[in-house]
Amino acid sequence: MAKKSAREPSPGLSDQAASVTLIDVARVAGVAPMTVSRALHRPELVRSDTAKKVLDAVKATGYVPNMLAGGLASNRSRLVAILLPTIANSIFSDTVQALMDGLTASGYQTLLGLTGYSTSTEETLVEAILGRRPDGIVLAGTNHTDATIDRLTKARIPVVEIWDLTDEPIDMVIGFSHEKVGVEVARHLLGKGYRRFGVVSVDDPRGLRRCRSLIDELARHGNTDVPFEVLQAPATLQQGREGLSRMMASARPEIIVCSSDTLAQGVLAEAASRGLQVPRDIAVMGFGDLSTAAHVYPSLSTVRVDGATIGQNAAAALLARFAAESDTHPVAVRLDTGFSIVDRQSA
Repeated sequence: MAKKSAREPSPGLSDQAASVTLIDVARVAGVAPMTVSRALHRPELVRSDTAKKVLDAVKATGYVPNMLAGGLASNRSRLVAILLPTIANSIFSDTVQALMDGLTASGYQTLLGLTGYSTSTEETLVEAILGRRPDGIVLAGTNHTDATIDRLTKARIPVVEIWDLTDEPIDMVIGFSHEKVGVEVARHLLGKGYRRFGVVSVDDPRGLRRCRSLIDELARHGNTDVPFEVLQAPATLQQGREGLSRMMASARPEIIVCSSDTLAQGVLAEAASRGLQVPRDIAVMGFGDLSTAAHVYPSLSTVRVDGATIGQNAAAALLARFAAESDTHPVAVRLDTGFSIVDRQSA
């Protein structure tokens, strides 16, 4: 007699799990089957104590909800896609966490896609994701191909563009003006007495817009000779070190303004390796106020963006639109969440 493998499931186990129905869950929870369906698919419509009974019954019975079938029946997939350029650093982490928390609490699942700062990659991802019938899509930024804009407009699902502002959004937009960041940083640093500037960025469209806005504002104040180093995205500490090395080969600015905190921390590391004192020999300014920015040495001056607020508002905007799906004239959402300049030791 052949010995039974330790990894082989017990006879009938998978059949038993598959045979558990929504009616079985309802019987264990002591509620109607319709209540079970609502608790699993529209939890915001069910009292919290009832929802707990249903979830406890689901665990007890081993019931696996057929989310696809439920989505087809209600014309809802309960899926929201989020497209970001990168997760190589944590600049988007607060936004994504708040966005996912808000959606999950209302019974929605999320699908994350990475565009690598490429609008053509974003276009391909959008096409693939739309085939999964998402209820909504969140895009980082407002720079897209014409095909992406056309496809999303025709899809007639809620779209939120985040971390940016535009007067012509695809649908809803929640973020801040990158051009205004550049202007305000330039004015702030000029007000502190800095005159010789250098700029280091990666080829992220939003980062480049901030940097060019800063350079334009400096030019309006007579600072026309601003060396500008652009490296390949995504931002890394090594890219920051390389940026300062290139800069020092031909110029000696008083302050380096970086398109991200990650680059700025690389600049700090390269400055230390060259024996330069920050900010005495060279000052450094970042962007993003990463969780590490206040704890590097010297602590990093930067621009703070409230990523969690962006995520919370994006989730709220989507949920409001889902709840008003029959509204043929949806309320436009254009929310400026702003930013603030944080002065620390590095500048």
